[in-house]
This record gives sequence, structure tokens and C-alpha cells, in this order.
Amino acid sequence: MQIIFLILGLLLLIFIIGKINLSIKFRKQVKELFAQSKNISDQKFQKKQLDSLPEPVQRYFNYILKEGQSYISYARIKHNGQFKADLKKSWMTIKGEQYATTEKPGFIWKGTTTMFVARDMYISNHGRLIVSLFSVYNIVDAKDKEKYDIGEILRWLGESILYPTNFLPSDKLQWFPIDSNSAKLTFNYNGMSLFFKFTFNTIGEITEMETKRYMGEENLETWIIKATNYKQLNNVIIPTAFDVLWRLEKGDFSYAKFDITEIEYDKPDKF
Repeated sequence: MQIIFLILGLLLLIFIIGKINLSIKFRKQVKELFAQSKNISDQKFQKKQLDSLPEPVQRYFNYILKEGQSYISYARIKHNGQFKADLKKSWMTIKGEQYATTEKPGFIWKGTTTMFVARDMYISNHGRLIVSLFSVYNIVDAKDKEKYDIGEILRWLGESILYPTNFLPSDKLQWFPIDSNSAKLTFNYNGMSLFFKFTFNTIGEITEMETKRYMGEENLETWIIKATNYKQLNNVIIPTAFDVLWRLEKGDFSYAKFDITEIEYDKPDKF
């Protein structure tokens, strides 16, 4: 019996040390992320910027932004939700903490479940996904491939809906018309050419974003972000509920359902 207690105590100690080490690494990565991007809050939104944009895109910005509103430089976000590690597996409860920069594209997200901690990131122009079992052992460390860079910056770009001045036109980002309720966004950065097709409702809310993203190592599939439950938080109107899914030949397969619980802007520090 003493041996059992000794083993359990040792396992608990390993878990605690692993959790502390992961927390230290995450804090360092957040600091690194914020250090790489400049404050651009001196830039102000002006409605004349919308003159040449497709009508549904104008509708969106007129709905969510005010004349003279500052560009967002940094965002920090918390969420609750459900997540599937694999489409064939069951839903699990997850809590997330995320940090993002806009002047230099970048983000880092930590998602925590009862069994694992995942860190998804785009820092220093490279994407990476690390999954740690019980905060101790890395069971996934995906990096050093162009598809990871593309996949992570696509996530950053789609989630710009949470820091929406990032969707305003620039030398890297352009909008193109499709019809009265949809438009195409293109984003060119660091040799990558990315796109999203956006769907808008009559109010001006973005309801769906669609692109192509690698699912696993080989298959390039249709990736969808659905956005609902818009609210004004810290003077910015954003959706607070998301459903992320793969649109496959067999149908739509959701794997992440997130609800924003907290968001703050231009505070380049960890929560």
C-alpha cells in the first residue's frame, strides 16, 4: 500500500512540475508574441476608406465601427466551449486563452481539457501546434512545414473578426465583390496568398467564413467558421459564439464550439 501511495505521490509531483513548466513556457511565448508587433492605435478608421469596397463589406464596417475608431493593435481573449480531438471522437469541455497581434500577424492559444493542454500559435512567421498529455508529455508537436504556417495564419486571419479593424483594406489585404450578401477577402503575406469567402446578413454581420485548409497532413479541405451572437464589448461589436467545421463530401463535421467570455484590447500582457 505504501508503494502505491508513493507512486501516486510521484505522479502528482510530476504533474505539478509539468504544469508549472508549461505555464512558464506559455508566458514566455506570449511575451515574445507581443514584443514582435507594434502599437498602431494612432491609425483611425475613416468611412471614406469604404468607398471602393463591395456593398456587403461596407455594410459590415458601417455596422461595427464608428468614425475615428482606433485600429486594434493587440487582443487578449478567453472562451469556454466544446472540442473534438478527432471527428470520430466525443465532445470534450475546453477552456481557452488567446493572445493576438495585428501589425505583425501573430497569435498564441492555449486550450485546456481534463486530459490535455493544446498550444496553437503563429509566432515569428511560423505556425506550430503542441499537444501535451496531462501538461507533461508532448503527444503532438507539428511544425516546420509550410502547411502549418498556412494553417495557423489562416486561423489568425479568420479570427480577425474579433479584432475587426484588421479586416480594413491595406497593401496586404483586399476585398472583391461576389454578390449582395458575400465577398472575397485576399491576404498576401510572407510569400503566402490566402483567401476567405465571407457571407453577410442584412444587418451587416458576418455569419460565415470559408476557405481551404489542410486537414491533417495531406488533404486540402473546405474549412468553415460560423459566427453568431454579436455583442458590443469594449466599444467593438463582435460575434461571441463560433462553430468551426470541415465541409467534406460526406457533409459538415463540426469540431469546435466556442463562446467568448472575456476580451480586452491593446493590453499587451498575459491575463
